[in-house]
Amino acid sequence: MDLKMLGAVGRVALLGWLVPFSPVAGAGAVKDTPFLQDAAVRILHSPALTNARYLRLEIDRDGVVQALTDRGVARLFGDTLALDRSFRPLAGLRPRDIALGRGSLYYLYEDRFLSNGESGRPLGHLPSPGYSSLAVAEDGAVLVAGPDGISLWQDGRWSSVPRTQPGPVPTRWVAQGREFFGLAPGFILRVAGGKASELCHADDSPFTALALDGESLWVGTERGFHAVSLKTGLDNTPRFDRVPVLQVTSLWPVPEGLWVGTTRGVFFQPRDGGKAGAAPRSAGSRRDRVPELISGPGGIRYYASRRWLLDDAVVDLKRDQDGHLWVLTRTGLNKIEFRPTTLAAKAAWYDRKIRLRHMRFGLTGERRLTVPGEITSSEIVDTDNDGGWSSYYLASQVFRYAATGQPEARANAWEVFAALERLREIAGTNGFFARTFERKGFKYSDPDRWRDPGDGDWEWKGHTSSDEFTSHTLAHALLWEFVAANEPERQRIADNYTRILDHMIRHNWYLLDVDGQPTLWGRWNPEYLNHYPHSIGDRRLNSAEIIAGLQLAHRMTGRAFYREKAEELFTRHGYLTNIVSSMGEIAWTPDYIHLGNNMGDEWNHSDDELGFVIYWVLHRFAFTPALRAQYAAAIRTHWDLERSEQSPIWNFVYSACGGGAACDVPGAVWTLRGWPLDTITWRVENSHRQDVTRLPRNFYGRELAELLPPGERPITRLNTSPFLINGGDGGATELPGDEFLFGYWLGRHLKLIE
Repeated sequence: MDLKMLGAVGRVALLGWLVPFSPVAGAGAVKDTPFLQDAAVRILHSPALTNARYLRLEIDRDGVVQALTDRGVARLFGDTLALDRSFRPLAGLRPRDIALGRGSLYYLYEDRFLSNGESGRPLGHLPSPGYSSLAVAEDGAVLVAGPDGISLWQDGRWSSVPRTQPGPVPTRWVAQGREFFGLAPGFILRVAGGKASELCHADDSPFTALALDGESLWVGTERGFHAVSLKTGLDNTPRFDRVPVLQVTSLWPVPEGLWVGTTRGVFFQPRDGGKAGAAPRSAGSRRDRVPELISGPGGIRYYASRRWLLDDAVVDLKRDQDGHLWVLTRTGLNKIEFRPTTLAAKAAWYDRKIRLRHMRFGLTGERRLTVPGEITSSEIVDTDNDGGWSSYYLASQVFRYAATGQPEARANAWEVFAALERLREIAGTNGFFARTFERKGFKYSDPDRWRDPGDGDWEWKGHTSSDEFTSHTLAHALLWEFVAANEPERQRIADNYTRILDHMIRHNWYLLDVDGQPTLWGRWNPEYLNHYPHSIGDRRLNSAEIIAGLQLAHRMTGRAFYREKAEELFTRHGYLTNIVSSMGEIAWTPDYIHLGNNMGDEWNHSDDELGFVIYWVLHRFAFTPALRAQYAAAIRTHWDLERSEQSPIWNFVYSACGGGAACDVPGAVWTLRGWPLDTITWRVENSHRQDVTRLPRNFYGRELAELLPPGERPITRLNTSPFLINGGDGGATELPGDEFLFGYWLGRHLKLIE
């Protein structure tokens, strides 16, 4: 991931300051202050390391990253990890252990230890060949340990370290000051003054990791972790066991918390358990000047899955002097960078990414990756809803243009509109419009829904639904109001839209495909809609969609015909009653089956997407202020149910439709800041986590009580619940990121993001 594209606002030594952000509803506009953007940086591995076993990670005072493997010491050269042949006498040798001592790397071999630091002076021939572990104190003393015992090199000579109690020799050692601490499954051994004594003992779970932290020693177990006092050997903290993963493999303390490596990824645990970040911070405070890492429940930030790591089995981890995290896993070296950035810089990165990788005939497209995660193996493919998703990209560019006046944004919006026009033109002359189109013989999605226009060069996809009508309605409304600069441009937009709407009116409020039949979901007919009770969302949603379309057509053309049609739907068929009914009425409703689809068995998150998209047009182009007020009250009932999602689009649309600053701007900004740069659909799993609350099966389809940061969720489109616990297709798709840009630029246009 090229973080340079983000335009970092300055190089900052982060010092582990990863302050959790807790959004608070009801605030006003939010300033676009710097935050930490996390991104995985791919590390290449030389062929000589294929199937190597990775054992230990160290970073010296010059920032050189080195890993001990079963094939020798590997060193990072640029973005490639390779066996280190820098020092010819050591090339090809395989140390038994490595450790950092006074900023330099020390090597433990079968017969000696040595370092290339300090003019190569650190060197000692071992008293016997059975040592396998190494640690170096601040005064240069070197401890080696193995099955036969512990020895200490000090002042140029070896001495055996006696123990006060018998037992196995620890296999992992760390040093602080002039003391050494060794990890064994049942105890921690302390070596001070040339003697060894047991500092503390494991209780119900073996020790698995240790790290020094001032006057405390952090100890990892198979059931969490806790801190032990170096003075008393007693616990300094309760055990942390409400964490993503209990099986700890490595620990790395930083001033504000602890990085924890586990058998299933790595996470950051704030020192205060997240409590310090639970309230808004006062302006001018020290913390307010430090970029924050977007975190989730309890201030924890969890990194797992191929989005972040080659694999989730963490062997070792370190943080470098620039604040970036290096994670050694079973299959290699990983880096997670934390760069100060702003939402403006992030939006510029997304704008550039879409233009470089996702444009197809003016439509934004997904990339299919024939090799998971490999962008170079990818191709842009058609999808079921190209016109819809592209309309949201158009919306982002309209709001970008409205906020900044940038000609590039205006050109981008018109390019997408030309593609939307072609969706109608390629389907014929009667106003029906396609989902997408492709050159003949190269269609990808749903092959049975494609039509042949007979020109020998192209095919187009039919079966168009309410999703497309709704998104096209938004696109036409925005382009007409904010981008069209003259009457010919406004007329072009109106002509395209009214052809679609007139088709629906002529065919009794249906979208009729080329077979002469209504499409599955292209239905706004009163007999169809009103046979559903108010507890089924389609009755309310489709009423809002068609009335919004008629209002828009009336505003664009001035033709009374469209208002008369809306009045007819209001007075004769109760569409206003349908629209203003509360979303709180939507509930499980059995026995309503439409062409094999159970209409009342679950909350439909696509309806959330379509609802908030159409609300912009419904509210903004209302025939009268009285209607607008009724719409606003109805929209509020929907947002009340969805506010926990902290969606930028939902929140900002609600703000524009009567919600004002009460729309939870900080929650929307939290989501935008946490949105991952990697939009590949990796398999993401959270079902094993111990720090979240699983919900029983429910009508809303929510699987978690907590809203996880976007970087910890499966990457999805706008029509999917953010409370799903697992998801992803294993890295076979890269999504464009239209949704981020839509939300960000809408917030900028409304001046909710300063």
